[in-house]
Amino acid sequence: MPPEELPSRKGLLSGLRVVEISSYVATPLCGLTLAQLGADVVRVEPAGGAADRTRWPLADSGTSLYWSGLNKGKRAVAVDMGSAADRGRVVDLITRGGPCVVVSNSDRYPELGYEALSALRPDVIHVLLQGRADGGAGVDYTVQAATGFPLVTGAPGAAAPVNHVLPAWDIAAGLYLAVGLLAAERERLVSGRGREIRVALEDVALATAGNLGYLAEAQVTDHERTKSGNDVFGTYGRDFETADGVRMMVVILTERHWTKLLTATGLTAAFEGLAEALDIGFAGESQRYEHRELISTLLARWFAGTRFAEAAEALDRQRILWERYRSFEELGRDGGAALRKSDLFDEVDQPGVGPHLAPKSPIVVDGGRLAPRPAPAVGEHNTQLLDRE
Repeated sequence: MPPEELPSRKGLLSGLRVVEISSYVATPLCGLTLAQLGADVVRVEPAGGAADRTRWPLADSGTSLYWSGLNKGKRAVAVDMGSAADRGRVVDLITRGGPCVVVSNSDRYPELGYEALSALRPDVIHVLLQGRADGGAGVDYTVQAATGFPLVTGAPGAAAPVNHVLPAWDIAAGLYLAVGLLAAERERLVSGRGREIRVALEDVALATAGNLGYLAEAQVTDHERTKSGNDVFGTYGRDFETADGVRMMVVILTERHWTKLLTATGLTAAFEGLAEALDIGFAGESQRYEHRELISTLLARWFAGTRFAEAAEALDRQRILWERYRSFEELGRDGGAALRKSDLFDEVDQPGVGPHLAPKSPIVVDGGRLAPRPAPAVGEHNTQLLDRE
């Protein structure tokens, strides 16, 4: 079968119907993830548009690049959520036709909750994002504050907590929502019944801290985690500046990596001498982390005396894990020349923004990905989806 005829070119989730009643990051990301794999995702917004339609960053026209990015390829309807009649139209959208999945970050309206909807359609799948599992409010940055990560982020010795600029828990929660939803969809295909799925941002953060061993460390040892800047905790990794002012991140995970790094930098004899003189070793991850300041002193001198192109060539020759730091501006300049080198990006013409490169799904299916489509205007599909006899 020619590639263009493969079923996956329509999207693995073609035929899956999703109604998304959401805003901001986690739930829209869940919907986007499904839409990029072929699902029909309908975004329900208040009349006039949801609050996140104006969230920064903005195009020069004032159009939200943030909103456009998280809602590509969806359809959109706008209703008066304060009106029982309009909420009834949303219920009708969910319950008529074939099986439906509801993705929401609000339990404000009982008729749009799982209990009420499943009474009308026992096969409905309802996926709800919460701030906290007890029903309390929470967003990514408040969850960060409550779960320890800002207190080990930032420069060594700095007292103030540092929240990560990346909304990691929103992103992780959005993907957990998608996983839970697809697990429920698999069950529905077998049994015909729907499910209620709940994911709390705080649970995602705490589970991650637990899965990575951070919470166990606090329970069973007297170790105290501190800020370590750009050092990679428990192994060797650090940033360096080359002779021509380029900053690079280097990560050494294995003994082979370490041996190759010394070959690349010509420091094998120097470190052998240090190991013998100080009666220490550098072969293990823990040893390299323990002696990271000593290692970095010698490596920093090598990088400071080596131009970037030479350093890159030497590291590549030995297959060392490294990358230079690049800004968003550098990645996007010249019409996104750097982005055009990747199959991940394709051009989309977004109203209010204009033509630009936008990502497809990071998931490659049978060697390809669906092309990105523009995000919808407020209420763009009301007539098509709601105003029907």
